[in-house]
Amino acid sequence: MAKPIRRIVTGHNQAGKSIILSDGPAPNSASPPGVPDLVNTVLWVTDSCPASNRGSEDASPRGRRLGIEPPSHGSVFRIVDFPPDQVFEGVDVRKMMAEVGGAHVVDRGNPRHAMFHKTSTVDYALVLEGEVWAMLDEGETLMCAGDVLIQRGTNHSWSNRSSENCRIAFILLDAEPV
Repeated sequence: MAKPIRRIVTGHNQAGKSIILSDGPAPNSASPPGVPDLVNTVLWVTDSCPASNRGSEDASPRGRRLGIEPPSHGSVFRIVDFPPDQVFEGVDVRKMMAEVGGAHVVDRGNPRHAMFHKTSTVDYALVLEGEVWAMLDEGETLMCAGDVLIQRGTNHSWSNRSSENCRIAFILLDAEPV
């Protein structure tokens, strides 16, 4: 199991002074059935743009279900722990993608990798630990800790060909479809 992610959320008190509202393990973390090492931790969600900083409600509480894409006109900030590709041997990846709310984005053609998908988003992907191959319809590149990829509504997949987990921070912004 992936190590928990500490999430600190700020806000305002009654007098309008800045305060820490919460500090602890991110409560919204899940894995698809059959692949417990693939951990998706949703840290924050906005439901509109511009987002509201009013109130103290948790935008990503335990149990809030969210597909791969953010809400319409919103955003999602998540960290995903990708296990090595061999963990997926024998797993029905299309079924797994449907279970995590990604059935509508899965590549239905003949993809080069089982998890190829396309979202109507601009994605900022930052590798925090490990390494992963960013795969596109044509071409791929190895990403290591500290590397950033700007994914602009393209068909893509992540392939962890190493023997260690890879942790990636993603910020997805709703975008117009290509």
